[in-house]
Amino acid sequence: MNTDNVSNSDVLDASQSLAGIVILAGGASSRMGTPKATLTLPTGERLLDYHVRHALDLSMANKNAPIMIADNERGFTVSSDLSANHPQSPIIHIADYGGSSRYSQASEEQKSTEKKADGQIDTGGALVAIESALQAVIDINQSANLQCKQSSWLLVISCDSLIPATALWQKLQSSAMQTTDSQATESETTDSQKIESQTVDKKVICLADEHHLYPLLGLYQLSMEPELKAYIDNGQRRVMQFIKPLVHAVPFEKNWQHLTNFNTPEEFKRAYTALTDL
Repeated sequence: MNTDNVSNSDVLDASQSLAGIVILAGGASSRMGTPKATLTLPTGERLLDYHVRHALDLSMANKNAPIMIADNERGFTVSSDLSANHPQSPIIHIADYGGSSRYSQASEEQKSTEKKADGQIDTGGALVAIESALQAVIDINQSANLQCKQSSWLLVISCDSLIPATALWQKLQSSAMQTTDSQATESETTDSQKIESQTVDKKVICLADEHHLYPLLGLYQLSMEPELKAYIDNGQRRVMQFIKPLVHAVPFEKNWQHLTNFNTPEEFKRAYTALTDL
């Protein structure tokens, strides 16, 4: 995959709506036997550093959009070289959103038994990490007195993938631009045009193959943050249930099929072999 040769100008032409990047690294990884964030590629690079390195390239092309690591407070570190070489691009570890109702009370009760019987760490699911990232992006922009449009997007990347951040953003951003344009002109359209525009008026844009959606490789619009917060506060955690009315699917690149959704050492080997062969 020739993603390292993508020019910054190519990204900048369509990048004005990228607000931040979150790398999801807090999964239990029970079948892998070790946290995916700490897996090592044949080059010697850890998987988390691989994703941060590519996210930094995208961040620098997008006004130093913040990079967030949601690791379920497991303390995964990033190579000091990456931080030192890109001091202008913030890399932030964020805690999962805990909710404000009965779930947060239950979480407190479960802290003393955070590890399950098989020794794997329990997690609150992907949505609580995404909600935390949405809140962090909004807060960062407000504290810096920057204009953060509600039509801006958070790029979500899971640690069970080798698709680089820039390549993923470029694949999804054309749909994001259509969605933003649709929302901007909604007040000027007729009823029939509004019905037609609903096909692109979505707040989640993610990859999909013939059989599955990949919601953890996608874009989440900042405007959906109150909806997601309310969903979580109501004790809900199911990703598909939440995104179903909001999602627009973008077909996988054919040569990406083996680069993602690896859950065992054998699948990880297949993924990095496929990456090398591109």
